[in-house]
Amino acid sequence: MKANELFDLTGHVVVVTGAASGIGLATSQVVTANGARVVMIDVDGDRLVGAANSVRPAGAGVDTVVVDVRQGGQVAAAIDDCVAKYGRLDCVFANAGISGGPGFGKLDGALEAASLELWNNCLRINLDGAFHTMQAAAKHMKPRRSGSIVVTSSVAALRASAAPSYGYHAAKAGIAQVVRVAALELGPHNVRVNAIAPGPFKTNIGNGRMHTAEGAALFASTVPLGRLAELDEIKGLALLLASPASSYMTGAIIPVDGGTQA
Repeated sequence: MKANELFDLTGHVVVVTGAASGIGLATSQVVTANGARVVMIDVDGDRLVGAANSVRPAGAGVDTVVVDVRQGGQVAAAIDDCVAKYGRLDCVFANAGISGGPGFGKLDGALEAASLELWNNCLRINLDGAFHTMQAAAKHMKPRRSGSIVVTSSVAALRASAAPSYGYHAAKAGIAQVVRVAALELGPHNVRVNAIAPGPFKTNIGNGRMHTAEGAALFASTVPLGRLAELDEIKGLALLLASPASSYMTGAIIPVDGGTQA
């Protein structure tokens, strides 16, 4: 079988949350370029419009829906509408997330000073939001006995560090374990559930600190490859997990991290 057959998404319908920027936008670009129709979901409607316009030239169709993933009803309605409109749901990327503030490497991120407001919001978006998305997808994929659910976790789920917040570590570790449990439940229904665990990427998370010289240098110093990842470097794994090429993969938490887990 040739590569273009393994990775062909022609006719597939893919939903991506947090799609207006960063990893969600890169994912939307690559699945569309390989034949999928993508439904891009984000809470930022203005940014979502611009992101969708950048994706449309890649090929297949693009829809946008403004959703706050903290609200399970909004997520379920968006995915129900997608299935009603297109008659199928092949892949969902539960990607929406925030940084949750500084870790204990900064005084205001230390355990005794950590903000409970940031903690709660981080869990609501990064953990609850991903769970709502997985729930809504499973409702349609189980009866059809087909589908791929992909969640954005983090290398912070696999090891601790001083930079990300307590809330971020907790949420990303929690959703990684939810992925494993869901893989056990949904496997007999031929629905695959996997997580991508990115290392430091050049995204807008953390108020854009990855784009500052200080922030980039801090994170690059933890990476054996000595640099932050470009967003294009997530596309190969995202396409793999959305496509038939990963038909025997489930329950995996896969780092894309420049070697930090080594």
